Amino acid sequence: MSTNSTALKVDTSSQWLDCVLDNFDEFLPDHAAAEKKASGMAITLISHYPDREKLVLAMTELAVEELTHYREVVRLLYQRGLQLKPDTKDAYVGELRKHTRQGPDYFFLDRLVTAGIIEARGAERFGLIAAGLPEGPLKKFYQSITRSEQRHENLFFQLAALYFPTESVNTRAEELLLIEADIVSRLPVRAALH
Repeated sequence: MSTNSTALKVDTSSQWLDCVLDNFDEFLPDHAAAEKKASGMAITLISHYPDREKLVLAMTELAVEELTHYREVVRLLYQRGLQLKPDTKDAYVGELRKHTRQGPDYFFLDRLVTAGIIEARGAERFGLIAAGLPEGPLKKFYQSITRSEQRHENLFFQLAALYFPTESVNTRAEELLLIEADIVSRLPVRAALH
């Protein structure tokens, strides 16, 4: 595996896609929350690693981009007569983060790799949504979001490779990808990103 991309070990089920497309008004508030949380995660990394200049610059850009996506999804919600919902814990992210190791270097590496994997799953799922939507502005929006998630995935793995040996990044990514596949296989099917 290169440090530029991730090979997910399990594909999202067609049942998940059917559920999202059949319940899109339920999916949109969850999508908005995911974008907001992604922006917050980037800010958190800046707070934890203010001495890592390349990370700070990259996460600043990422936080702004994710918040822009949040704004765009909120506009979609309001156009459809929907409202935001209170934030809830994301079981998928929570389960994945339980496998973050302790110790400064281990923790930093695992945060970057985990973030890359989460972005990879987002890219896969947004891509499925884009493919399943009819031609029009909504389809184009999700195609654009898919490309963004792919860039973000690559960004996290590039940052990991900047701060850690490639072999360490690849080994840990393989371990976490297997864990992620198990988590995804156990997720309930619902109109949510995860």
